[in-house]
Amino acid sequence: MTKKSPHRAGARGAASGWLFAAPHLILFAAFVLGPLLFGLGLSLFRWDILTARPAQFVGSANYQEALKDEYVYKALWATVRFVLMAVPTTILFALLLAVGLSQVNEKRRAFWRALCYLPHLLTVSVVGLLWRWFYNTEFGLFNAYLNKFFGIKIAWLSDVNWAMPAIVIMTLWWTLGGPMLVFLAAIQNIPNSYHEAAAIDGATGTQAFFKITLPLLRPVLLFSMVMNIVGSFQVFGQVFMITRGGPELSTRTLVQYIYDTAFNNYRMGYAAAISWLLFLVIAVFSVIQFRLMREKK
Repeated sequence: MTKKSPHRAGARGAASGWLFAAPHLILFAAFVLGPLLFGLGLSLFRWDILTARPAQFVGSANYQEALKDEYVYKALWATVRFVLMAVPTTILFALLLAVGLSQVNEKRRAFWRALCYLPHLLTVSVVGLLWRWFYNTEFGLFNAYLNKFFGIKIAWLSDVNWAMPAIVIMTLWWTLGGPMLVFLAAIQNIPNSYHEAAAIDGATGTQAFFKITLPLLRPVLLFSMVMNIVGSFQVFGQVFMITRGGPELSTRTLVQYIYDTAFNNYRMGYAAAISWLLFLVIAVFSVIQFRLMREKK
């Protein structure tokens, strides 16, 4: 009997791998890579879709204009405010919730875990409509309780000082379940022998948390933090559904400004240029992620 050549077997294995990966690669090229490259090319043109004039090549003019546009910086500052407010609170509350659920017995833990993750399954449109009612100044749920117990009402969505915190609170309720599950899974993977040894040495629960649990959660914390930062820089649905960028553009983030530029002002090339500037910002944080997650020997 003839033996199969190892080179031929390796070639067949490689071909099979590419065959299984082909559906994903095709969809990735069609819906991610293709639009990405099209947007890069579009950013080099001046294209007003309301006119019959063809797109005009302008090179880096759109980028130069964006770097001088005060509304870009105002939208960037609104985005940074959202990131600084939303990311730390999400990580903190998700971690506290995961630590609390890890102390509950398995049956109750399954119930509370599902209950905490339930809002994450809702679409942003449903969440936005629900929380617009919560925040309504006259007959909203929050002001009803505030007026009953404290005799005050807050203009959640029309006050510059409260609009962004209102969006952050809604985002916290909506997205808390995702990182909570990640932290809970990581905590449950910590061997009990570590905590038993700490208890024998006389360590309290707080000491065991800061000396054992928290250091072992460091890779998961870094990953969740960076992923939340990257996602927060792309915030759009919450702003679009609740404030539409108001009041006084205090909540108009970069993605909201890109949307307004492209579909309200019909400047597709300029919007594409701002999109690529946002892509560069997100890429910087992605590089930071890889640096932080790199294991040191």
